[in-house]
Amino acid sequence: MPVSWFLLSLALGRNPVVVSLERLMEPQDTARCSLGLSCHLWDGDVLCLPGSLQSAPGPVLVPTHLQTELVLRCPQKTDCALCVRVVVHLAVHGRWAEPEEAGNSDSELQESRNASLQAQLVLSFQAYPIARCALLEVQVPADLVQPGQSVGSAVFDCFEASLGAEVQIWSYTKPRYQKELDLTQQLPDCRGLEVRDSIQSCWDGDNVLLTLDVSEEQEFSFLLYLRPVPDALKSLWYKNLTGPQNITLNHTDLVPCLCIQVWSMEPDSERVEFCPFREDPGAHRNLWHIARLRILSPGVWQLDAPCCLPGKVTLCWQAPDQSLCQPLVPPVPQKNATVNKPQNFQLVTGHPNLCVQVSTWEKVQLQACLWADSLGPFKDDMLLVEMKTGLNNTSVCALEPSGCTPLPSMASTRAAHLGEQLLQDFQSHQCIQLWTDDNLGSLWACPMDKYIHRRWVLVWLACLLLAAALFFFLLLKKNRRKAARGARTALLLHSADGAGYERLVGALASALSQMPLRVAVDLWSRRELSAHGALAWFHQQRRRILQEDGVVILLFSPAAVAQCQQWLQLQTVEPGPHDALAAWLSCVLPDFLQGRATGRYVGVYFDGLLHPDSVPSPFRVAPLFSLPSQLPAFLDALQGGCSTSPGQPADRVERVAQALRSALDSCTSSSEAPGCCEEWHLGPCPTLE
Repeated sequence: MPVSWFLLSLALGRNPVVVSLERLMEPQDTARCSLGLSCHLWDGDVLCLPGSLQSAPGPVLVPTHLQTELVLRCPQKTDCALCVRVVVHLAVHGRWAEPEEAGNSDSELQESRNASLQAQLVLSFQAYPIARCALLEVQVPADLVQPGQSVGSAVFDCFEASLGAEVQIWSYTKPRYQKELDLTQQLPDCRGLEVRDSIQSCWDGDNVLLTLDVSEEQEFSFLLYLRPVPDALKSLWYKNLTGPQNITLNHTDLVPCLCIQVWSMEPDSERVEFCPFREDPGAHRNLWHIARLRILSPGVWQLDAPCCLPGKVTLCWQAPDQSLCQPLVPPVPQKNATVNKPQNFQLVTGHPNLCVQVSTWEKVQLQACLWADSLGPFKDDMLLVEMKTGLNNTSVCALEPSGCTPLPSMASTRAAHLGEQLLQDFQSHQCIQLWTDDNLGSLWACPMDKYIHRRWVLVWLACLLLAAALFFFLLLKKNRRKAARGARTALLLHSADGAGYERLVGALASALSQMPLRVAVDLWSRRELSAHGALAWFHQQRRRILQEDGVVILLFSPAAVAQCQQWLQLQTVEPGPHDALAAWLSCVLPDFLQGRATGRYVGVYFDGLLHPDSVPSPFRVAPLFSLPSQLPAFLDALQGGCSTSPGQPADRVERVAQALRSALDSCTSSSEAPGCCEEWHLGPCPTLE
């Protein structure tokens, strides 16, 4: 019968694989620059505050374009995280000052023009609940400094993010000479990336659909079976069917040796065999999950699995400290993994620390100790490995977690300190021989009990534990409130008064996050707001914050005050479908009207943008502060009694105040006033003192 009478196809999941990602093995962030530039990445994150615009004093380096690329950060081969690589293209902005403008001599101007150009480049990244800012120092040699010309790019690896998240990226320099660049990107999920075998959250795949495209009314036989070895067959499911057919298989049942046979029910029909999962990583992973390593009797094990396992079986030594079982290769040879048959290592003497492990090239998959049931718990013995180094020569080393220490040795390890005594025990046959081979060497177990003064060790350990407990008790008593409560949570509520005001709100939230406070603000949760709606989000956040004994911060602006007054006069707080202020007002107003606001709420407004008497009277039961002039008192109120000493460190308070002043200056400057004050119809922006 011709093979072409049917078509069999597989559908794995809902979408085909579309993108393969580069893998980064380094766990730390890194930065690099294009040819000719030099880059240095600061350790740790910095405060995300763009600051106000400044005039360029001459040629300066500015970002001109942002690009992103998705990569995988993989500390281990099958444990990766999605990461966003950011590429920033840079150019020279501004021009050289003329001699009469600068007031300098020609020689001084020429010297400045021959100097290299340096810049501090900030990359700000937000993807709920992650908010980070990285700082790169970029240096451009003098011969590349040409005003108005591109000089190259800087690459940052990388910002980790969740699959399917919406990320926002900004780039600007410190100080800032132009409007910051911004980029918003929706990350794909498991279905759009080739990450099914790398990111653990993508491992739980969909079922597999077998489509048997057989002509109408065509009768055929279908056999699903396992082929553990080439000449063996284990039937799982057999049925006579009529085409066409769709058959669904559970993805957890897929193994490499799962095969399919299809043949027509006509006489002398040829059977078509198809084994589609032989190279499938998910099927191999399922196989290792199913496999079991059993100890049948002392020194004898059996590896149970439905298919052949591509692994090696190794004898290993398990120390009592529960460290990794150390393979004894060499001198003991490895064995190929054989399934469903009893196995043993010949000429091995029983010891409770001897185990077997089944491993692949990437990791140890299975492990069992051969004499655990018959010889009791692990012993504190030192394993000596004797290796043949010549016709009549041998070398001896002691197996430790750091490796095999030669005896004698000057190293600072346990075996090295006892090297002479261990060699004497070995030469006087006080050690037990566990395995030997005339050509490879031998293994010896040397008891360590006589070298350890266990009674004194226990006495010293008890004294140390008592001293540590006393110290911990005193420390806990001194800092019990701080240790019990930690960083307080805060919810920042504000009105949507334009892009400039939102930037000011973001600066306040970022500054408070450094205090430390765990700050929630709708600007950092736009995706959740879109998914659940503003009203549901604000209710959920308010309930969570108050349950955690946190604080709700009400940020009043002229527009917010006007809206509150309107609703108080109309006696209604029904929010519209997209009105964020109406949504949070409906959450918090009942607390004020029913006398539940004390200790839960704090009100703030920005210096020069609002008079305190403008705040509606129901909200005045909460403390009200003007920022940044009353910042120290505001921060003490936010602590809510959590800190063991009043106030905050002066340098930290000053940094936050400076950040707020800089952001407020930026908001109220003439170049950005349409995004801030003038939207509130207040006339010209006030001058800050």
